[in-house]
Amino acid sequence: MLPELAVDWLQLLPLAALGAVLGLDVVSFPQAMLSRPIVASTLAGAMLGEPLRGLWIGAALEFFALESMPFGASRYPEWGSAAVVGGALFAMTPDNTPAGMTLAALAALAAAQVGGLSMVALRQWNARLARRRQAALAHGDGRAVLTLQMAGIGADFLRGGALTLLALAAFSPLRVAILATFTFPNTLSRAVVVSVASAVGLAAIWKVTATTHGARWWLLVGLIIGFALAGGLG
Repeated sequence: MLPELAVDWLQLLPLAALGAVLGLDVVSFPQAMLSRPIVASTLAGAMLGEPLRGLWIGAALEFFALESMPFGASRYPEWGSAAVVGGALFAMTPDNTPAGMTLAALAALAAAQVGGLSMVALRQWNARLARRRQAALAHGDGRAVLTLQMAGIGADFLRGGALTLLALAAFSPLRVAILATFTFPNTLSRAVVVSVASAVGLAAIWKVTATTHGARWWLLVGLIIGFALAGGLG
């Protein structure tokens, strides 16, 4: 028998609102680091009553996010809304479900890439609006400046919300269908995600710090302390 694949829109709407706010934080406002995956996924998990599961997947996604440097007008994945998707999907998945973390991470990675493309499209739209008001801007029209700013912020808010809603609407039933027939061991699933994410994150850190004197030793000390803390908490 096929699992129930209906989408619970009432459950997704608050998550879409969270994705809109956190997607806005990436660039537009307030840039308070709320859109970092470890924060965004934890908030999404908490909204569904599973903050710890949100934190777990958020920590893994944070390693992937370290690979890109969101500076200036460079192109990079949009992790605010995407981390909400990953955190929500993992929070919706019962504990010890085979491949639960793997599917949540893959969904977040896909949403982050689409989100990055949507940010490029938004910048192009903002540029077209600015060109239409070029004369007013040249004369120092404050109202034109304010209008452009509010239009950009509003469009970014809608972009993040729409991305989160559509991603969750697509991946929620897909997650149910795949997990219903998947036999991938849960421990192995988490090990794959953590291993790949750690490799990407460590490579990103090394890329930035490799030329720093003594960086390899500081990195080694940090790893030892981290493993010691993890072992103590476990």
